[in-house]
Amino acid sequence: MPQNINQPSNQIRLTNVSLVRLKKGKKRFEIACYKNKVLEYRSGVETDLDNVLQIPNVFLSVSKGQTAPSEDLKKAFGGKTPVNDIIMEILKKGEMQVGEKERHAQLERVHNEVIDIVAGKLVDPRSKRVYTTGMIDKALDQLSSQGGAVQKTDEGNGSGTATTTNGESRKEKGKEMPTWTGVVTTKSAKSQALDAMKALIAWQPIPVTRARMRLRVTCPTSILKQAAKGQTKKGSDEEDADGAGEKSTGTVKDRILSYVEQVETQDTMGSEWEVVGFVEPGAFKVLGEFIGGETKGRGRVEVLDMAVTHEGD
Repeated sequence: MPQNINQPSNQIRLTNVSLVRLKKGKKRFEIACYKNKVLEYRSGVETDLDNVLQIPNVFLSVSKGQTAPSEDLKKAFGGKTPVNDIIMEILKKGEMQVGEKERHAQLERVHNEVIDIVAGKLVDPRSKRVYTTGMIDKALDQLSSQGGAVQKTDEGNGSGTATTTNGESRKEKGKEMPTWTGVVTTKSAKSQALDAMKALIAWQPIPVTRARMRLRVTCPTSILKQAAKGQTKKGSDEEDADGAGEKSTGTVKDRILSYVEQVETQDTMGSEWEVVGFVEPGAFKVLGEFIGGETKGRGRVEVLDMAVTHEGD
């Protein structure tokens, strides 16, 4: 008598996979991907789905080899949605399931990337020299390890001040101070590096400031002596973190120079005036908006160096 056991037609066995899960329409759907390829696809490094998916199927359970019935897919994603579009939605929006070793490696990779970005954009405010990645790492670890202690406010007298790690008080200006609790794998390294820089600048576990940008500003000489129109707007949250504020009124030339911390060169060539100098990153956006508005597109702001730093001895 035959002893063969038939495997159900909707079961496919896969091994050595990285799962991506998405819950929709009261059902949980899974796709089976090659390890490390999901992050590469989401970051744009990998664009070929064949290199990401182990098999172009949607599962209810990859571990059991149970594929999702077409009726379940229709109810959850719509009757006219192609399977490939369903897979794309799960791949982009789903939660990635990884093993402990993979998770640790991924966390370490993001952590190192964040530290590298921060170390390249922050400097000692006095010497303008960059810190080593080790010093930046230690400073961020100090913020995250102290957690809520670093965020204590003087609630007793209602002063709205925050106590930093070195005992100094810092005004909160009516809003919550930026904090740092460590790296996560669910956010990009770039956005986390920005959060880390905000926290370091706010709490100053070591003296830091954003490295200045080197810019070239060009403006028609016929506009320079005209009165600047109104007050400039404050920049975004990133700019607020660097302390960029409103600039004083005056002539167009006065206003431009008020953004430049240090003038390197200043010259007039024919009908154009040009200044090259160093500007705080937080002032870059509002300076560009001011030049665009005052010159109606005839002036220019060019970035010569995104972050001017001095290497240590």
